[in-house]
Amino acid sequence: MLARLSPDVRQYLLITGNYWAFTLTDGALRMLVVLHFHKLGYSPLQVALLFLFYEIFGVGTNLVGGWLGARIGLNRTMNIGLAMQVVALSMLLVPAAWLTVPWVMSAQALSGIAKDLNKMSAKSSIKLLVPGGRQGTLFRWVAALTGSKNALKGLGFFAGGVLLTTVGFSTAIAMMAGGLLLVWLLSLALLKRDLGKAKSKPKFRDIFSKSRAINLLSAARLFLFGARDVWFVVALPVFLATTLGWDFWAIGSFLAMWVIGYGIVQSVAPYFTGRRSGRVPDGRAACVWASALAVIPAAMAMLLSGAADTTVVLIGGLAIFGVLFAINSSLHSYLIVSYASDDGVSLDVGFYYMANALGRLFGTVLSGAVFQASGLKACLWISAGFVAAAALISIALPQHRSPVAPSVLGGD
Repeated sequence: MLARLSPDVRQYLLITGNYWAFTLTDGALRMLVVLHFHKLGYSPLQVALLFLFYEIFGVGTNLVGGWLGARIGLNRTMNIGLAMQVVALSMLLVPAAWLTVPWVMSAQALSGIAKDLNKMSAKSSIKLLVPGGRQGTLFRWVAALTGSKNALKGLGFFAGGVLLTTVGFSTAIAMMAGGLLLVWLLSLALLKRDLGKAKSKPKFRDIFSKSRAINLLSAARLFLFGARDVWFVVALPVFLATTLGWDFWAIGSFLAMWVIGYGIVQSVAPYFTGRRSGRVPDGRAACVWASALAVIPAAMAMLLSGAADTTVVLIGGLAIFGVLFAINSSLHSYLIVSYASDDGVSLDVGFYYMANALGRLFGTVLSGAVFQASGLKACLWISAGFVAAAALISIALPQHRSPVAPSVLGGD
């Protein structure tokens, strides 16, 4: 069956499967680290700091990784990312006494580099596998890759909680490292050799985008992902454990279902953002959807300040936030691939995901620090402000003058 598919589709499936495997271990590792070290008595801020290097190194990796992908090919950067994640997981297999904060931060730094090399490579590759005029097809492929990745990340959250409860931290890490090692070997053998290599060797100074649209979109992305992580990464799971008394299995399952649902919505985002009316999304759509999202964390914060049931507010608010955030994220993911130049696409995509990583960095640190100082409501107010900033920035993004023809949308 696979033999009857076109080479581009086979490469798309291979890239997607590669990305899925990586994302599954990345989500599980995040949940294992948060819950395991919270169980050991670490404060919310200390848990957040364990991910500090993960996010900091992600910022630099996306800048340098985009340049590296354009010079040596996206197949190599993707495989380097897989290998580094295996090493990062292996670093956590040392005796428990060695799992100090600096050691875990170093392992997370390596994992952050690995994750952003893998993601940048996967997203950039899609641009090269879709014919230039088929923007609708490009949107659907990007949405499918991004949505399925996040569904797998949610499954990773669930797996992390279950594995920590059933087999323990070290055994769970060993199982993930072994599985990812097999994926890496298959990727080395099957991934196209010259994928994504630029025709002309880019200079190192080219890592910074010269495109106004990409710079604006990158700034909006920074605030969008800061808005999610400021309350979702550390504050929410610790709040569920300490204030509501949920056990690790329940926390992992709940966050997993949220991320899986979020991924499903991302996959079908083209149907919400203009495909039925003959349009692909533009800057106006980015502004409208961000404005709608900004209302949700603000409303949750106000409800939590009143007499509303905390569990109902969190579950209901998370569901609505997840749907709107997924549409915003999928829309951004399409726009960056659409704006990026064909030659050296990874340079533009890498710069954009640098901003994405910077937003996660700010959000992660604030999630621990603000929650420890002022609680979950303060995190939600900061989230609302960040999304409002993303909406304001999006006003300046390019807008279509007229609907896009059905043939361009790939409606065949």
